[in-house]
Amino acid sequence: MFAGRRPERRLKLFYLLLASSFSLAEEQTCTHRGDLEDAQLIKKGDIMLGGVFSFHSSWRNSQDDYAQKPRQLQCTSLNFRDFQFAQAMLFAIGEINNSSDLLPGVTLGYKMYDACGFIARSVKVALTLLNGNDVEALPAEACTRPAQVQVIMGETSSSPSAAIATAVGPFHIPMISHFSTCACLSDKTKYPSFLRTIPSDYYQSRALAHLVKHFGWTWIGAVRSNDDYGNNGMATFTETAEQLGICLEYSVSFFRTDPPDKIHKIIEVIKSSNSKVVVAFLSHMDLDVLLNEFSVNNLTDYQWVGTEGWMFDSQIAAMDKNRILDGAVGLSIPKAHVSGLREFMFNVKPLNSTNSELFTQLWEALFSCKFKQSNSAEIQKKCTGEEDITTVENSFTDMSLMPIFYNVYKGVYAVAHALHEILKCNKTCDTNVQLDPLTILQHIQRIRFKTKEGDEVYFNENGDPPAKYEIINWQRSEDGMLNFAAVGLYDASLPADKQLNVKIGSIVWAKNSLQLPVSVCSEKCPPGTQKVLQKGRPVCCFDCIRCAEGEISNSTDSVTCVKCPLESWSNENRTACIKKKAEFLSYKEMMGSLLTAASLFGTCVTVAVAVIFIKYRKTPLVRANNSELSFLLLFSLKLCFLCSLTFIGQPSDWSCMLRHTAFGITFVLCISCVLGKTIVVLMAFKATLPGRNVMKWFGPTQQRVSVLGFTLIQVIICILWLSISPPFPSKNFKEFKDKIILECSLGSAVGFWAVLGYIGLLAMLCFICAFLARKLPDNFNEAKMITFSMLIFCAVWITFIPAYVSSPGKFSVAVEIFAILASSFGLLFCIFIPKCYIMLMKPEKNTKKNMMGKGALK
Repeated sequence: MFAGRRPERRLKLFYLLLASSFSLAEEQTCTHRGDLEDAQLIKKGDIMLGGVFSFHSSWRNSQDDYAQKPRQLQCTSLNFRDFQFAQAMLFAIGEINNSSDLLPGVTLGYKMYDACGFIARSVKVALTLLNGNDVEALPAEACTRPAQVQVIMGETSSSPSAAIATAVGPFHIPMISHFSTCACLSDKTKYPSFLRTIPSDYYQSRALAHLVKHFGWTWIGAVRSNDDYGNNGMATFTETAEQLGICLEYSVSFFRTDPPDKIHKIIEVIKSSNSKVVVAFLSHMDLDVLLNEFSVNNLTDYQWVGTEGWMFDSQIAAMDKNRILDGAVGLSIPKAHVSGLREFMFNVKPLNSTNSELFTQLWEALFSCKFKQSNSAEIQKKCTGEEDITTVENSFTDMSLMPIFYNVYKGVYAVAHALHEILKCNKTCDTNVQLDPLTILQHIQRIRFKTKEGDEVYFNENGDPPAKYEIINWQRSEDGMLNFAAVGLYDASLPADKQLNVKIGSIVWAKNSLQLPVSVCSEKCPPGTQKVLQKGRPVCCFDCIRCAEGEISNSTDSVTCVKCPLESWSNENRTACIKKKAEFLSYKEMMGSLLTAASLFGTCVTVAVAVIFIKYRKTPLVRANNSELSFLLLFSLKLCFLCSLTFIGQPSDWSCMLRHTAFGITFVLCISCVLGKTIVVLMAFKATLPGRNVMKWFGPTQQRVSVLGFTLIQVIICILWLSISPPFPSKNFKEFKDKIILECSLGSAVGFWAVLGYIGLLAMLCFICAFLARKLPDNFNEAKMITFSMLIFCAVWITFIPAYVSSPGKFSVAVEIFAILASSFGLLFCIFIPKCYIMLMKPEKNTKKNMMGKGALK
């Protein structure tokens, strides 16, 4: 039974759902939620433009208890600036409507809303511009109708512009701002329909960083607005500053609604810092609040660097009673002039026909009067409506913001030129063309035209105009008037090295000084030093450490010292590498001259002794002492004296090979002769003993052979040395850091020490023989003299070894020469001078009888 009823129930349910869906479709409508917003300024036209301006800069907070519907926002503090921007828009629309060349036969209308500086209200009025302000409920199809305006002009600040652009972007409604500079708005993925006639802060932030660097300021502070304008601008500035080597000692944020204690903390941060330059990335509204506190705390010792948000704002200048900002340097939009705009701006009476309430507020604020007296006890001047605006001096009559008015003007004309193309206007326009927001946006993005003032207007792929800034300096004249003096230009379209052009000589700095302020954590490191970062501090804080010996830095603020080439050395200041002085034992220097003189003196003495011996060669004294060996010994001593000269002078291949081999061979020849003489004395003594005939074993022939044999061994050692690894000239860089020692390298150390060792062996053998014969009973005991000479010889060469090893550079050569000369003089004086003395001074003793006489042994 139940199974049979199921299809019937299902059918009834289907009919019920179908009926209810049709009922809902009929009843579904678009209903306006919330309070209606009325446009502050409106004029009908064929094509409507929207405008969002903050005619009031603040609002009155209300305490909602959520028991009833929240009240509408109550706007306060009339904002003359945005009135001026609205007037500039009205002026441009009026010019276009009166033009026969641009949009002929088509009139532009407008709707302008007051955002009161409140972001939520900015979005609300922007959506009102799109949807209209109809009270009645509309059919569902009406939700897809075109927007009520084709373009939105505004907002003035970056944060509300970003909020509006986010809301209208999906609908491709073009939005053109005249003063929203945040670099974030160039992101077309987030804000696809946003354009502007003022350059992006990306360029301004970079320009500020390059300006600071140009003045040599590397240690600065920063104050920024705590909104999109300040935070994004300061982020780009900080990034560029770090790339340029600029450090921020502090970076503090502020918004005009912050409590007083936040301002006091900012002032304490500035006061406690040691940087003298403050970059103020602030909107004029935030600086309005801060400036009063700066004056109270007398922050006059700082050099301010500003943005276009306040640098050319005469209202800020008028508020600066204590001249805190005098000497400020910063960027501004290039000066502009729009003919007829000033006169139009002053004619505010037409506003009365559009919005009498807004006109009343503006008129009363301009002339400080009242159309209707309030109930308060204070009696105010009554407004007549005939007051002359040219007699008033306030921010509304101030034309210093003409560059921004011009931006509004250019934005309206950009829309007009785009519409001119879309409607295919010539003498007339095709009014049957269906306007589509996306089409208008695309035409605006690629539009390119010149204004009546001759300035070219176009947008890049990010919807930004070309970036060009004037560099402004706040200069106080003698009569106390403040002038915004142009002292340079920044043009981002030029090559990087030509973008910034500043006339530093024309700038008047803080405290009316003509001297460029200094703001660094550490002074620049001069050439000859390198920067060493201070631990735990930014890179701008460093110590200057002098370059080590042999290293230089020839630039200011060098990070590292560069090592000089091997043959160069650093100068005293460590700023340049100079060629090392080549040093060797020269004939021209004192030591070389003395050693040369000693060598020549020894040679001369040896020659003189030889002459004496030749003269007295037939005397018993000469004949008894083996004249042949004596003459050979004198010859070898002369060679010893002369070979020392090969050690003096710049080493060469031949001098290096000659000096050691000549020294080795001549000294062996000399010692061999002395050894022969010693053996002759010993043999002569032994021959006088009965039954001994030893002289036949060591006669003249054997003496010659022994001398030749001993010398030949040394010659063979030298030949092997020169063949295997000969001495060669070399440059010694190790002994002295600032000198090159030109010396002879030994080649083979074994060869050198073999030569010396062989000489030492013969000397020891000679010394032993002479020592054994020292007490022979002759009146003239030559063995005793030989013993003394060998004692001197051995003492000299034993002392030579440590002295040679420890002496640096050319002094080792001098030690070797001294050893040669000392040992040569020892042999000459000990062996030959006593004989010469007898021959010259005591000839009576030079007899055979005296020579053969024997005395008691002592």
